[in-house]
Amino acid sequence: MPTTTPKRETERNALAGPPDAEPDALTIGRQVRFLRTRRGMKLEDLAAAIGRAPSQVSALENGKREPKFSQLQALAKALGAGVDDLLDPTPPSERDALEIELGRVQRGPLFAALGLGGVRIGKSLPDDALRTILALNRELERLHAERALTPEEARRANAELRAEMRASDNYIPELEEVARDLLDDVGHTSGPLPQRIAAEIAENLGFTLHYVPDLPHSTRSVIDNRNHRLYLPASGPRGRSNTRSAMLQALASHILGHTEPQNYGDFLRQRVEANYLAAALLVPEKAGVRFLRDAKDTKTIAIEDLRDAFAVSFETAAHRFTNLATKHLGIPVHFMKVHESGILHKAYENDGVNFPADPLGAVEGQHVCRKWTARVVFGVEDKFSPYAQYTDTPSGTYWCTSRVENTQDGAFSVSVGVPFAHVKWFAGRETTHRDQSRCPDESCCRRPPSELAEKWQDHAWPSARPHASMLAAMPAGAFPGVETREVYSFLDRHAPS
Repeated sequence: MPTTTPKRETERNALAGPPDAEPDALTIGRQVRFLRTRRGMKLEDLAAAIGRAPSQVSALENGKREPKFSQLQALAKALGAGVDDLLDPTPPSERDALEIELGRVQRGPLFAALGLGGVRIGKSLPDDALRTILALNRELERLHAERALTPEEARRANAELRAEMRASDNYIPELEEVARDLLDDVGHTSGPLPQRIAAEIAENLGFTLHYVPDLPHSTRSVIDNRNHRLYLPASGPRGRSNTRSAMLQALASHILGHTEPQNYGDFLRQRVEANYLAAALLVPEKAGVRFLRDAKDTKTIAIEDLRDAFAVSFETAAHRFTNLATKHLGIPVHFMKVHESGILHKAYENDGVNFPADPLGAVEGQHVCRKWTARVVFGVEDKFSPYAQYTDTPSGTYWCTSRVENTQDGAFSVSVGVPFAHVKWFAGRETTHRDQSRCPDESCCRRPPSELAEKWQDHAWPSARPHASMLAAMPAGAFPGVETREVYSFLDRHAPS
């Protein structure tokens, strides 16, 4: 039986694919055509040698028909080759490799899903056209895999909502008016919103408050619209914790008439609106702007001062500052909430800072540069006091103040930053802390030092810890993350008889 020639062996080694590759109709067909043309045989000559019609041999060479073993033996004999040569999974030439790959692509599910007609693979199709089509297909496959890993709809909706908030300077006048009317109804004009006044807002809306020890573990509060009850957690030394924020966020959805979201965009928008309205009640626009303008006049703006003046959390104060800073003070600003792992959970900007983003423009879930204030703060000795730093970035120099807050999901840094030209209005501008960030350049903080890479790159296999929210393309019902059965059982236990 004829053996493989040295030239053929050299070509095989140059194009060798995976060692466990299996021959298919496409590769067998290309092997037949390669051996036929090398022997100077015409299609009709080979067809006559094996007793078949030329059209049948053409279909075989184009991978449209897989030959039986008896046909393989006849073909091998006619071509002066071995059956093993015909079953070799390695393409006989670079051109054949390109044609085989395109043939497989056009028969694959991704190509079929696009609803496109196939490209005729023949001598008239240039090599560069083949390479371009295949490169486009690989990019489509990469994007398809990326969308499967992180839901595209959620990311796109997130990016669109951030763009809207940027265009409005994170200020929503309609919600400010709703908050103003609610506060006028209870006669609250200045200072922190007491728990008693917050409860009066609930009562004016027709709800009675009930503090219970068995609130479903996946909830902060539960509203019973049938019996007009609002359930809040009973905790703390007096049986009740300060639940103003949870109470107001729950009431906000009721006030704004939120219904079950139809898509992820609705879900995100409702969440933003509820948080905004709750913050506008806790830090009323008129009083908050007056406080911030006084601080700007004395060049002593401090998020912690706003927090203390209205008895809210640092995060609420930071959120509220971003609502009011550009509209009323003329200060562009950015806001970040970053997990101790370095993952960005919330972000807003209208000052030109470049947040890390995916191809669709979504920032949530991305890693923040290790040299930004929001991550450096985790390494300072007193991480629970505000920490300020200047950071030089490709888009400019920014001053940022950040503080770490502990939650049941771990530690988070909450940060507010402004461009260098506006730092003159802030307390903490005298800080000597400064760093330089070159991100998204990977050599800035993501690429390991060469000595570590050489030592560990072939010996590490980390297992990632994905967040559940990364795995669902759509919110599960109206209340993502909430166990509906547990909530309904809770309401049934507590409903008045």
